[in-house]
Amino acid sequence: MQTLCLALLLAAIFALMAAPVQNALRRALKHRPGLVFLVPPLLTAIFGGSMQVAGTWNAELLLIVFVYTLAPTACCYAQGAGPAQRLGWPDFAAIALLWMPLEFPAGTAHLIAKHAQGFLHSVAYGIAILLGLILFLGFRGFPGMKYNPPRGWSDVTIALAGYAITAPVLMVIGIWIGFIPGPHLPTAGAGKMAATAAIIFVATALPEEILFRAMIQNLLMLRFGASARTLLAASVIFGAAHLDNGPQPLPNWRYMILATIAGYAYGKVFERSRTILSSTLFHCMVDWTKHFFF
Repeated sequence: MQTLCLALLLAAIFALMAAPVQNALRRALKHRPGLVFLVPPLLTAIFGGSMQVAGTWNAELLLIVFVYTLAPTACCYAQGAGPAQRLGWPDFAAIALLWMPLEFPAGTAHLIAKHAQGFLHSVAYGIAILLGLILFLGFRGFPGMKYNPPRGWSDVTIALAGYAITAPVLMVIGIWIGFIPGPHLPTAGAGKMAATAAIIFVATALPEEILFRAMIQNLLMLRFGASARTLLAASVIFGAAHLDNGPQPLPNWRYMILATIAGYAYGKVFERSRTILSSTLFHCMVDWTKHFFF
């Protein structure tokens, strides 16, 4: 049942990649902007149902989820519906309110039964990505998010080229600064390696690319222009988001250095491709390589 819940969330996220769905959402929210306030209680109800599935319940946590979904919604509503011609601090605030509570969830772990923490964190992550897409793709109508299927083989080859150029650089620097050991042959079977690739793609690479490239980098590009400085700023933000990740002692400067370099490469592929899935594939291949070969 837990797998079904996550699959339905993932299906909703991928459904928003279809142009007819995006257009219908934009039309509905443009004509009746107040409808966007139906999204927080709906997503909160999904989280509440997930708690029931996990065999745990906490009304305080449910209230926190409602406030979490309501806050960025209110920020976007303050900016207004329709094409995002006008960018302002509420847009940046909405992204921060979507991202920071998931990045630093201090104070909520005790509200969730230990056996349900992994599942409910995944649900919360899915809700955050779904909310972000509804707000910025639908309500605000940001151009340049590239949340659409590939337009041709070039969207695949650019990801492969990015990987071929960047992976050796990350390997050399990662070993040099002591972030990863020397390479080794994988010990897992082909089936497990393929399944892990799919999990990394949908659970790590896609959510991070939606947040850091389609939202943060794209917002910076719309506000300050598509320049090397803008790309570098987005890359540093991406790198800094890894400071609280292990396995090295925190703050993990080694991880930040590698993530910043990788983020610059992901961002360049995002700029040159026609779909968010190009940088997602590139991101997935880098993480998959690190998982099995280092």
